[in-house]
Amino acid sequence: MAYFDAASTEPLHPAAKAAFLSTLDEGWADPARGYYDGRRARMLLDAARETVASVLGTRSDEVSFTTSGTQAVQLGMLGVLAGRRRVGTHVVLGAVEHSSVLHTADTHAARSEQLGTVAEITRTRVDRTGRLDVSAFASALRSDTALACVQSANHEVGTVQPLAEVVTACRAAGVPLLVDAAQSVGRLSVPDGWSVLTASAHKWGGPAGVGLLVVRKGTRYASALPYDEREARRVPGFENVPAIVAAAVALGAVSTESADEDRRLSGLIDRIRTRVRETVPDVEVVGDPVDRLPHIVTFSCLYVDGEALLTELDKAGFAVSSGSSCTSSTLTPSHVLEAMGVLSQGNIRVSLPRGVPEAEVDRFLAVLPALVSNLRAVVAHTPTPTPTPTPTPPEGVVVDALGRRCPIPVIELAKRILDVEDGTLVTVLSDDEASALDIPAWCEMTGHEFLHTTPHPQGTAYVVRRRS
Repeated sequence: MAYFDAASTEPLHPAAKAAFLSTLDEGWADPARGYYDGRRARMLLDAARETVASVLGTRSDEVSFTTSGTQAVQLGMLGVLAGRRRVGTHVVLGAVEHSSVLHTADTHAARSEQLGTVAEITRTRVDRTGRLDVSAFASALRSDTALACVQSANHEVGTVQPLAEVVTACRAAGVPLLVDAAQSVGRLSVPDGWSVLTASAHKWGGPAGVGLLVVRKGTRYASALPYDEREARRVPGFENVPAIVAAAVALGAVSTESADEDRRLSGLIDRIRTRVRETVPDVEVVGDPVDRLPHIVTFSCLYVDGEALLTELDKAGFAVSSGSSCTSSTLTPSHVLEAMGVLSQGNIRVSLPRGVPEAEVDRFLAVLPALVSNLRAVVAHTPTPTPTPTPTPPEGVVVDALGRRCPIPVIELAKRILDVEDGTLVTVLSDDEASALDIPAWCEMTGHEFLHTTPHPQGTAYVVRRRS
């Protein structure tokens, strides 16, 4: 099996495995105790903290270890919001942030409502590459903004965010910035100027169960949890010293190895971006082609069921992931793809792990076109030349796709629009939530004009004008 899902979790680095096994014997005791085994565990924990601080360019006493990247985000956000509760409750974040950020912001709003206050959450727009609109973000900052949150790079499409510009805007407004650096720590440096940084060890080749919460000196922070003396009173519970040591060793290793390997991976991703466009008709490769992570590429195939494509790739020996709305886990589109305004159907994310053989990438590119073609044949859509259109009534035609899930509404639209004259209206009736994203995205890809939506008793009517 070729593993192409490193953005979900990077395989354990060999140095991390060796460090973990060694520390099981040496660092098992309570690092808060004063006897020999406890002191030895404390020395290992402190050394791990120093390693992380050195890589990140921070003070060691600013680094706390959590049980996951998600917990780090939750504690970081709620801690700053608690520390700045007298300033206000307003939060500004990007529309493509990780779900842990979005859910924590929603929790903050719900808790504020229970206390009789209103916590406004402003989600600022991104462009079609997933890049944050810095001017909109800066304009959203206010005197009552308690916290701003921006990811260093997007986890679904790989676009690197303009953090240096965001830092400048936050400094000018006097607002602390939390950076979710889960995808970039160990691969890219994070511009200085942030107040809180979070990350997750299993993204860089460390073990699962270790996250980073880094709070800069001078940041107003109050734990949102009951008092606990461990990890600078920010993270409760007994530290998993062997896992923390393994995480630190892995981070130290990849930080010295990454330059050459990331260049190699970036070249392979460029190859995928180019060849997919050349060999698969009706495909949209999304994300910034230049300002991106070196190991991630995402593309969407028109007229293909996302879950079916994942299954076929799995049968062919490839482990990939998807942000498609057509997967078994959800019937709603990825909020990232939705915010970008790009196609979600038939969506595939390829994220290459360190050391992946070039031959596996070439094999993936060799088998993908046939898999997509076969799946399109199942739903009876093969890209064909445009036939001579037939006269159509002025009011246009209606495509009834009610009760049918993606990608069928778009497939039926693509079939029917070939039969009408230029300028004719085609109205698609659909009750699938994904159509709100996929029909406008299809129009953007194919050059047809998406006009508007209107309510329908059983769903929504999507009105499209044919353009030659």
